[in-house]
Parts: sequence; C-alpha cells; structure tokens
Amino acid sequence: MLFTVFRGDGPLSVRLEGPRVYLCPPRMADWKTWAALREECRTFLVPWEPTWPHDALTRQAFRRRLKAYNQEWRRGTGFSFLVYRLHDRTLMGGVTLSNVRRGVAQAASMGYWIGERFARQGYMTEAVLAVVEFAFEELGLHRIEAACLPHNDASRNLLLKVGFRQEGYARQYLRINGKWQDHLLFEMLRDDPRL
Repeated sequence: MLFTVFRGDGPLSVRLEGPRVYLCPPRMADWKTWAALREECRTFLVPWEPTWPHDALTRQAFRRRLKAYNQEWRRGTGFSFLVYRLHDRTLMGGVTLSNVRRGVAQAASMGYWIGERFARQGYMTEAVLAVVEFAFEELGLHRIEAACLPHNDASRNLLLKVGFRQEGYARQYLRINGKWQDHLLFEMLRDDPRL
C-alpha cells in the first residue's frame, strides 16, 4: 500500500493519504460531524472506551479536546487524526498516537475508533497503516504500542493483520467503560514487516 504525507506549516496542514482513506488533524469545523457520528455509534463504542463525560459531544468539550491535541502536537507528545473516506470525504473515525517518548525509547502508544457502519471494511486497517508510516518515517519513532480488550476480536485481528505482535497481557491495564480491565499488549518495531 502506498501512503503519502502532505506537510505544510503547522499541525493542521498535515494530511496522510492511503488508497481509500485520508487522515487530518481535527479542526473546530469537524465538531458537528464528529459529534453526530459518535452519537450514532455510542452503543457500539462505549464498551471499548473510557467512560464518556456527560458533556462529551458538546461544542465546548470538543474545543477542550482540540486545545489538548494542539498542545500535544506542539510539544511532540501526541498526534491525533480524524479518518475520512477518500472518495466522498465522509468522516469514519479517528487514530491517535499518544504518550510519545523520546530519548532512549523513541516510542508511542496508538489508539483508534471507527463508526459502526464503517467497521470491518478495511478502512481502519488503511488508517492504522498510514499512522504507522507517519510514526516511523516522519516522526522517526522506533516502536509503537497498542492494547485491546481480550474479547475485542476485531481490534486484535486488525493489529495482527497490519504487523503488530502480541507481547503480553496486562491485568487491569486501563479503565474502560467505568472499570479497570485487562488488556492484550501489542507492539511493532520500525524494521518489522508491515501489511
């Protein structure tokens, strides 16, 4: 697969493009579409995510989210993208690189979500691969980590498909849907083969 990175001045000018998807940092203009997709898929997403605050989908909450994303981007500690279908510019989900560690680690954690009507069609596979290429080729990272709930077959299969390797099991690793839950741990190194 071919992925292209378009870069201008500042984070909002970065665009990752794959065969059927493109990814851009979120902007305030994305709020209504983002909130509508998240609301439409609330039941689908809630079991896999941290508890949503009461105001999770409001304009003000989205503005706070963007402020945090922009601060992380400027510091080089996090890079958030929204995922769009290339042919009609439909918002489908998001991918984030967070907890970027430099120095001797050169590593980051990856998380992602997709709207239910776009799931299991290969879109998130392309999006994850685009962010993997960005992490290794643009950011110069050595390692990307990801985690998923043991019963999240779709996420586990996606990670294995793109080239992540399962490396462990973490008890009560993250607080998901209001409770501490065990997770499978995955990693990919810069020189590992990818899909």
